[in-house]
Amino acid sequence: MRLSDRPTVQGDVEIDARRAVVWALVTDPARMGEFSPENTGGAWDPPHTGPALGARFTAGNARGAMRWHRTATVIQCEPERVLAFAVTDPADPAADPARPIAVWRYQLHPTRSGGTWLVESVEFGTAASPLTARIAQVPEKEEQVVAARCAEHARNITTTLDAIKAAAERLARRR
Repeated sequence: MRLSDRPTVQGDVEIDARRAVVWALVTDPARMGEFSPENTGGAWDPPHTGPALGARFTAGNARGAMRWHRTATVIQCEPERVLAFAVTDPADPAADPARPIAVWRYQLHPTRSGGTWLVESVEFGTAASPLTARIAQVPEKEEQVVAARCAEHARNITTTLDAIKAAAERLARRR
């Protein structure tokens, strides 16, 4: 698979907590640093204080010795149902959410037991990023480079979902 194919990686988990509890966690950029092995947390960019169409937040990331920040623009927001955001490079003055580095999406579905089925996905974009830079270095290995990043995202999504599940279920037991 090539980057221009816009590969998508997703995972899901059933959570024994109401969608409102799960929604509060997945829409809090600061808390995401607690759940994700790559995201280090973030904050809503003023004047935004929470999720809404067009709202932006900035988040940090880390992979090994690499550290970077990204801006995310909310492109879909249906409270307690779906949050999607396009990721761009805040250092790029031409960054356009319509041509992102990636689009992340959280979908929340009710379960028969009153809990939440949470789906997390990432769709790769083609905007300049460390991934596109690596592909430019070894264009003959693009498929392997993309496959490796897809596998890494799959592992990270599983870890993130498991951590969100644990946090949401702790919160639900307290209520």
